[in-house]
Amino acid sequence: MTAVTPAPPSTAVRPAPAGATPPGPPARRSRLRTAAGFAFGAALLFAVAPLVLSDFRLSLLAKYLCVAMVAVGIGIAWGRGGMLTLGQGVFFGLGGYAMAMHLKLADAGPGGMPDFMQLYGQLDELPLWWRPFASPWFALPATVLLPMAVAFGLGSLVFRRRVRGAYFAILSQALAAAMVILLIGQQGTTGGTNGLTDIKGFFGYDLDDPVNQRMVYFIIAGTLLALLALARQLIQSRYGELLVAVRDGEERVRFLGYDPASVKLVAYVVAAGMAGLAGALFVPAVGIISPALIGIVPSIEFVIGVAVGGRATLLGPVLGAVAVAWARTALSERFPGTWTYLQGLLFVVVVAFLPGGLASLWALARRRDGSAGPARRWWSPPGRRRAEPEVPAA
Repeated sequence: MTAVTPAPPSTAVRPAPAGATPPGPPARRSRLRTAAGFAFGAALLFAVAPLVLSDFRLSLLAKYLCVAMVAVGIGIAWGRGGMLTLGQGVFFGLGGYAMAMHLKLADAGPGGMPDFMQLYGQLDELPLWWRPFASPWFALPATVLLPMAVAFGLGSLVFRRRVRGAYFAILSQALAAAMVILLIGQQGTTGGTNGLTDIKGFFGYDLDDPVNQRMVYFIIAGTLLALLALARQLIQSRYGELLVAVRDGEERVRFLGYDPASVKLVAYVVAAGMAGLAGALFVPAVGIISPALIGIVPSIEFVIGVAVGGRATLLGPVLGAVAVAWARTALSERFPGTWTYLQGLLFVVVVAFLPGGLASLWALARRRDGSAGPARRWWSPPGRRRAEPEVPAA
């Protein structure tokens, strides 16, 4: 009996349908889109905003961009890693207080003491733990390394014991409440409920000068773009894929030989460093840091901005944070008595009709004009979309 050998599959290339995207290297197209997006964002922040906005509105935008920096880190930890971080105000406050302590000592001059210590503390000399912050070589790295060190210590204890979900969110929120109580209780060395106020200088520049305020805005805008570039590299890397795998199936990742605790710890520490850097730049932009800015309510507002923008995307957290902060300012100016209810209604409407955040509007527009290919449920939450049926090979 003669065996019948199956014919080899055809290698002919089928012609592309009309209107299809011409073939090309996907990585190159992705890099071009990313470069165009960063160029567009830089043009808006560095050229359009300073020309259109007044000095007061530009200072508000600088404040919003600091909040957006925190949102970038939350997007990595929550959107990619599935860790609902409700205590980012702690790391924001650590970076802010480290910067404010240095600026207050710089304003006091060599050998001087901050004004609030003479008023509340009645101290004869500067406390020991304040003295290292007189040096900018210590204070500047501390704004990032100190929050990262606290996050590393807390994350090592929590993730090794496999604490996750609602328990992790409650624990991080309790940490924010404990830090506020600590700061208020140490009025003589931290300023108490008032915090560190009346900051006048920024490394030799007078913050009352509008030119210097614009310089601070440009520094904040450039830092935000740099953090976005860092976040994109992290997301597109192999670690980013592993972080998503831990979010969707932690036990499967563990069975494959990886340590999910270490993977989540890296994302948590990176998010803490971004929050600390945002708090450090928030101080010269606003001129104050206090427990009211780092407690439970601000931490929840950080998460709300990320949820409104879309936590599973790169730009979604930034747009959502800026939109929520701007809406808060606009509503409080026009409706002083009811703006909190309107802000809550805005959040409910977005979550109810756009669970994917404002970033899902682009998917909705593509779905309506038919350019998105096979129909998808654009309102599905990240990681829970219906799988598309596989098309059999010809």
